[in-house]
Formats: sequence, C-alpha cells, structure tokens
Amino acid sequence: MNIDKANAALDSVYTADTPETLAHAYAAWAATYDSETASLGYLLPFLITAWVARHVPAGEAPLLDAGCGTGLSGPSLKALGYNDIAGLDLSDDMLKIAGSRNAYSELKQAMLGGPLPWPDGHFRAFFSAGVFTISHAPASGLHELVRITKKGGHAIFTVRDQVFESGEFQVVFDELEQAGKWRAVEASPWFRCYAIAEPDALVKTFVFEVI
Repeated sequence: MNIDKANAALDSVYTADTPETLAHAYAAWAATYDSETASLGYLLPFLITAWVARHVPAGEAPLLDAGCGTGLSGPSLKALGYNDIAGLDLSDDMLKIAGSRNAYSELKQAMLGGPLPWPDGHFRAFFSAGVFTISHAPASGLHELVRITKKGGHAIFTVRDQVFESGEFQVVFDELEQAGKWRAVEASPWFRCYAIAEPDALVKTFVFEVI
C-alpha cells in the first residue's frame, strides 16, 4: 500500500477551505479511503467503540455515528451488541460505502455545524471519531449534537490537538457546562491517531453526560 498516496489524500482534506472543497476531497478519496487509512494504521473508528462500550450498555439505542465516513465503526459496534446505529456524513460517496456494511439503521447526509435532521433528545448517545480535526467540523457543532441526545445520554468524541485551542473547543465545553447541558465524565490522555504513520498526529477522547 502506498503510504505516500494516503498522505496526499490526507493533505487534501486537511487543506480544504470550504465545505464544498472538503466534500469533493472525500468524494475523490471514498473508493480507496479504507485501504489507505489502514495503511497508515488509522485507529480511531475502531478505538472509539471502547469508550462507547464503557459508557453505553449494549442494547441501549439509538446511537449516532456523527461523521461516519465509510462506516468503519458500525460493524464493530454491531458485533458488540449495538443494533440501532444512525450515521451522518457530508459525503454522499462515503455514505454509499457505509450503507453497504449493513450495520446502520439509517444514514443521512448532513454537515456538523449546521442543523441536524433529528428531534430533541432522539439519541441515547452520539460518538464521533476523527471528525473534530483540521479543516473539518467546528466545535460549535457540539451544541446541535447535544440537542439531539437525550438527558442521561452521552457525548463521546475525539478532538485533534492542532484544533483544540485554535478551534475554541474548551470555550464550547464551558458554554455547554454553564448552560446546564452536560457534565464532564472522562478525558483520555493525548494519543496517536495512526499506529504506523503520522506519529505527531495526536487526539484526545472526551466523554460528557448530557443533563
């Protein structure tokens, strides 16, 4: 597998300066995304399931995979006993691949940072892996994700180190806490996104309980 090709695709999504450019970059990458990110040792779609399983008992539903991409997390969670998982992504090409995995109960095209097509308190939890990163979803998108998560439910997501400060994630965390919308439950250490390549690409997983 050509790691250089995978890195070039990563560069194209990290340098996208508009939602349209980002969607186009993912459309171009969709067909080879899984194999190329695997060549880099991309951990997050699989590792996020550990935090879901820690905080959400199997069988409780529905869950939302926010920024599901090609749906790599869905089959792992289905194997762990989660059978009602919705997915959203901005890329229709990615969603078509996610649909082929037979792990999602519904898939919708939507963009984090804008309004989401579900009612208040719809989901038992949402999880999001690798989405709050460079040139991707804004921290402000957490407000809408919390809106569609029921009280007592969980918000489980990773944030890339390079955008945590510049993207004002702590500001949004504090806004939601001060508004009485959630409370912090867990935060991981910073860890590598990729087991093989990109050793300096670090993320942290955050878990909040919606209240």
